[in-house]
Amino acid sequence: MPTHPLPRPRSRQCVLTRPRHSPRVQRGLSLVELMVGTTIGLFVVAAATLVIVTQLGHHRRLLLETQLQQDLRATMDIVTRELRRAGGGAGALSGVWSEGAPPAAPNPLAAVDVNAGFDQVQLRYQRAGDAGPYGFKLDSGTVRSLLGGSWQELTDSNVMRVTQFRITPTLAASDPLPCPRACSADPADTSCWPTLAVRRITVEIAATSRHDTAVQRSLRSEVRLRNDLLNFNDAAHPDRVCPSP
Repeated sequence: MPTHPLPRPRSRQCVLTRPRHSPRVQRGLSLVELMVGTTIGLFVVAAATLVIVTQLGHHRRLLLETQLQQDLRATMDIVTRELRRAGGGAGALSGVWSEGAPPAAPNPLAAVDVNAGFDQVQLRYQRAGDAGPYGFKLDSGTVRSLLGGSWQELTDSNVMRVTQFRITPTLAASDPLPCPRACSADPADTSCWPTLAVRRITVEIAATSRHDTAVQRSLRSEVRLRNDLLNFNDAAHPDRVCPSP
């Protein structure tokens, strides 16, 4: 009977294997992610802050410009309104001449005096029984108004500093006004006939804001005086408008 060799028993070998671990679940942010997020957030906040500061600066500048412009316009309106009244009075009829009437009287309130520096003007007109004088001048960055015999601030020195206040008068003489007779035996002699001077005054005002010197504004206006200046040219009779027979 054939015999078969018995199978050898298998030897057990120890195989070392790494233990399997379950993957770790990350909770929260890592330090690097936190630093990157913080940096991006700071950039966003800085940009937003810069935009807000810029807008506030523009808004403040706009308010200063508006306030300065309004104050300059108010000052210009007051000055031009007063200048137009120069020479106005209740005795206008005394300056009207007619044949056989008493000699016409020159307007005692007609003069408008401007100083050599063109930064001060004085005038007269009748208002509520008071004939002035009234006037305006530039004094240490402030326009002052002459009222009741004293100079008072017209512009607010806490808001603006006036850098220029200039009064420039101009006269435009008319042709001789016609009279019923000539000035001499020569019928063409009109040298003593009166002339009418049309008076215009140019007012210029410039100022800077007290809170921001970069904010500057200027205004210019031309005023025509309502009471023209009548010039008596009869040297022999300065109180007469036209030569007498």
